[in-house]
Amino acid sequence: MAELPDGAGEVLCGIAREAIAARLGARDPSFGGGDGAEGYAWGHSPRLDREDSDPWFETPRAAFVTLTLDGQLRGCIGSLSAHRPLREDVAENAVHAAFRDPRFAPLTADELPRVHVEVSVLSEPEPYPFTDRADALSRLRPGVDGMILEYGTHRGTFLPQVWDQLPNPDDFLAHLVRKAGLPAGWWDDDARLSRYTVTAFEEP
Repeated sequence: MAELPDGAGEVLCGIAREAIAARLGARDPSFGGGDGAEGYAWGHSPRLDREDSDPWFETPRAAFVTLTLDGQLRGCIGSLSAHRPLREDVAENAVHAAFRDPRFAPLTADELPRVHVEVSVLSEPEPYPFTDRADALSRLRPGVDGMILEYGTHRGTFLPQVWDQLPNPDDFLAHLVRKAGLPAGWWDDDARLSRYTVTAFEEP
């Protein structure tokens, strides 16, 4: 899998921001340049339409886009499996984070200049076998592991960044259970866990 080069973060965060601006039909003031929205109709923004032969840009990768406003979460949507070129995955997930995260109202044009964008590119998830809950807890790597929990039709994930709010492995796993839509205190040794790491980029 192609490595992410120096400067990848600026490109990916720019793609995310431009995709959101394009859906709003407006040019974000932080881009500079003219005041018109020409070229920013969905699918026709400069970064999205650029020709780029670098393999990392076109290689299928999974990514999450996280939006914060005044230090508070404003949207977070992503992919857990690589199924399309990285630039497409970032653009689509940026739009979903801004307008389709069910926890929030759609982002407005007035909010866009104040939104902070973070893009997390995921490694391929790998199975995380365990014998019981204590065993699962004992091998978690705080600050490193992103986790996926699956049970029947339930599924939830936490990016490694969530460790900043939940540094205790027991709390991390308990909240992941709730994120998957399962009752508080629930556990079943037939649950499936997977883990992954991320390369995270954020705007200055």
